[in-house]
This record gives sequence, structure tokens and C-alpha cells, in this order.
Amino acid sequence: MADHQSTRGALAGVGMSETQTSVSKAPAHGIVALVGRPNVGKSTIFNRLCGTRDALVADLPGLTRDRRYGRARLADRTVTLVDTGGLTHETGNVYEQMSSQAMLAIGEADVAVFVTDAREGLAAGDWDIARDLRKRGKVVVVAVNKMDGAPGLVAHEFAALGFGDCCPVSATHGRGLAELAQAVAAGLPEGCAAVESDLPGIRVAVVGRPNVGKSTLINRLLGEERQVVDGTPGTTRDAIDIPFGDYLLIDTAGVRRRGRVEAGPRMQRTVEKFSIVKTLAALERAQVAVVVVDAAEGVVEQDLHVLDYAIDAGAGIVLAVNKWDGLDKDQRRGARASVERRLAFAPWIQVRYLSALHGRGVKSLIGIVSNVYRAGDFDVQTAELNRILADATADHPPPLVQGRAIKLRYAHKGGDHPPTVVVHGNRTEALPDSYRRYLVNRYRDELDLVGVPVRLETRTTRNPYAGRRNELTRRQIKRRRRVIRHSSS
Repeated sequence: MADHQSTRGALAGVGMSETQTSVSKAPAHGIVALVGRPNVGKSTIFNRLCGTRDALVADLPGLTRDRRYGRARLADRTVTLVDTGGLTHETGNVYEQMSSQAMLAIGEADVAVFVTDAREGLAAGDWDIARDLRKRGKVVVVAVNKMDGAPGLVAHEFAALGFGDCCPVSATHGRGLAELAQAVAAGLPEGCAAVESDLPGIRVAVVGRPNVGKSTLINRLLGEERQVVDGTPGTTRDAIDIPFGDYLLIDTAGVRRRGRVEAGPRMQRTVEKFSIVKTLAALERAQVAVVVVDAAEGVVEQDLHVLDYAIDAGAGIVLAVNKWDGLDKDQRRGARASVERRLAFAPWIQVRYLSALHGRGVKSLIGIVSNVYRAGDFDVQTAELNRILADATADHPPPLVQGRAIKLRYAHKGGDHPPTVVVHGNRTEALPDSYRRYLVNRYRDELDLVGVPVRLETRTTRNPYAGRRNELTRRQIKRRRRVIRHSSS
């Protein structure tokens, strides 16, 4: 489930990431929404039609909570497919927000695919959803899922909903999806198709422990209730990509300690483990990671693990200390000192104190992210890298190792995100770690590489004569023989 596809492009006026996008404030053209009760197989159909495994799937009702967008090819039409949380009349903040997100998806869609469950049959909740769809006047295609093992005639039961012929499918086995695609494509308005384009955007993963305010921060940045937010830890269960101007925000599930994950029910443990895999995969593809922590709790061990993973992944890092408004003056002073102490191993990490709930300090966060991204771009000339290396070795030459000198000859750029410098010389494999850190800090200071891990790679120049012996000429061989005879006599 952690497989990831490369970025597939975008709609005109609609941002698109890897198989996912957001259509906020965009005209609804070529948009198909998957709706239905919880656990009827909407996410499985989404993955099948998009040709990905991006949507988290498990036999657990309410797993999908936020809108997820992807591109699918239905018959000869390219559309934007929207996966939604289950529509339910259950009370509670999370359920109400899930239904609200699903209704927003229906509102922007050209066609609604009403997914039902053949094994459970026509349920009371299906009638409620059918009534809501009719009120909105949408083109509706009914997909009767989980037909594997169900009687063949059961699909006709759903014709009573009043949307015409139903499409029997088995999303798990991929059966009937071609016919479903044909029916959906026929319901699209003429000339309605997604426009192929590339996604511009800086990939920014918002990560952290559960309930530190990641989704609240994203909603504040977007200026709308785009993500489901609740006081219960673990509300977000998947990694959701959300285009935002020149940025692609990736909201992730909270990363809990392994002990707490193992303590839950078996199915819940499975979901949480896959959620963590999705979060770590989001860090791998992110160019900047905004690590959100709770100001009252400070940077705890689990936060340090997340920071370590982000550094290993090569992402630029901004530490967002959230819920800052909940601390008094003395508590803020102590919190700042604690953050500085915990970040002593990586003092280059950028820190922003903010309140996502009230919006204080959030506006400037994007500016900091942009600066970190530019540093990670590592737009520097080779001549500049060589000048810094020459100055650094002149000020502080590499130490002798076993009485032999290490000579660093030249440097060049090895890559960006993270910035990578490749240094060539002799015996570079013997360069001490302390000197490597010295060079990294020198490059960081000289080039103002704020908020990004800097990697130093070394290459030892091969001696072309190593292991080779000079061949003696005939004259040298004769002279050597005469010397040997003369010495023996």
C-alpha cells in the first residue's frame, strides 16, 4: 500500500499531485465523485480506476475521511476522480465533517458514482443517499460492488433507487470496471475532459505526532475547512495532497510510538501501521517537511525520530511549534530554551512559533518554507565550491592519518534537495568525521544553506600507476646481468 506513482500532471486551474489534487475554487469539468455508505469499496474502486494504490484500503468503516483526488482514464475520457468518506447520518464531529466533505465533492462533480454493497443488499442508508443525490440534480451511475460471491440477480434490487440500470462490479478482482467506466463516460457533458498539464509546486509534507494541529494548520493556510479536524488523536489516517498556489501541501497521519500502536485492536493496528508507512513515504518525496510539535509538550523523543527520518530523507525542515497562544510568558521562555536544547544536534533547523487555531505566525511560515526550498535548490557554481574548499583547507588543513597527508583537490555539485557536495582528493576514505563536519558547516555558512541537511561525498582519485611495474628494456636487462656477474666475482 505504500507504493507511489510519479506525478501525473494537473488539470487547468486544478492542482494535481501524484494521482491526487484539489479542486477548490475551480470550475467542475470532467470530475467524477465516488459516494456511498462507509466500507462499500469506494477507495478500492478509486485505486483500480486510477491505476494506483494511493488510497488506504482496509475492512474498516470510516477509514477514508478527507477528499482524495486522482486522474483516471474512463473509456476515451480523462477525468478527475474523487474518493470520499462514507455518507452517514451518525452524529459526532468527525462523521459530520466526513459527510460535509463528501457533499462538497458531489457539488463540484459532473457525475456521481453511487457505490453500493451487493453483500449487504439495499440498505436504509442507500435510500437516504439516493434522496440527497436527486435533490442536487446530478447525473448518477449506481455501481453495485462486491458482486463476487453474491447472487447474479442481486444487482437488479438496486434499480429500485430510480437511477436506471446498475453496473455490477467486483473492485477487489477488477471485474465490471470497464463497463462502469463506459457508463460514467457516457454521463459526462460533451467536451468535458481534464486538461493535461504538469504540476508546479513545492512539495511540503506536514508531519508530527497525533493531535498537534497538522490538519488545523493546513486549513488555516488554505483559508477553508479542507481537512477533517477533531480533538481525537488519529483523525487523519492517510497522506492527502492539497495544491495551494505554488505549493503542494501533504497532510499526513500522526506518527505515534510503536508501543501505543501495538496496544490497539488488531485492525486498528494494521491501519495505523500503513498510515505511518504513508507518512514516511510522504517525507521521502517531500522537498520541505514542516514538523509540527505541541508547544506545551515541547520536542519529545518521538518528534526527534521524525526529525531524524526527515534528515535521512534529505528534506528541508521547518519546526512549527504550535499552540503557542496557550502558554504564558514564563512558559514561552522555558519552551524556547527546551527547543534550542533539543535541536542542538541540528541547529540549522528553522523554527517558527505559531497558533494554527488563531492564525498567529502562520502567514510567515510559508515565507520560511520558501527560503528553505531555495536553499535546497543549491544553485551554485563549481568555481564557488572550489573556492570554499581551498579557503577551508588553507585555514584548517586535513589532519595527518598514520603520518600521511590527505589532499583535497577539487569539489563540484553532486545534487540538490538535499544540497550535495562531492570532494575529490587522495585518501579521502580516511578523512575523519570531525573534518567532514567542518567542511559541511563551512559550506553551510558560506552559501547560507538554512534549514536543509547538507551532504558531503568524497571520491579518492585513483593512482593510474598503482599495482603496475615498469618493464625493463633490453639494455637495462644486460646492464643488470653485468652488475650481478661483477658482484658475484
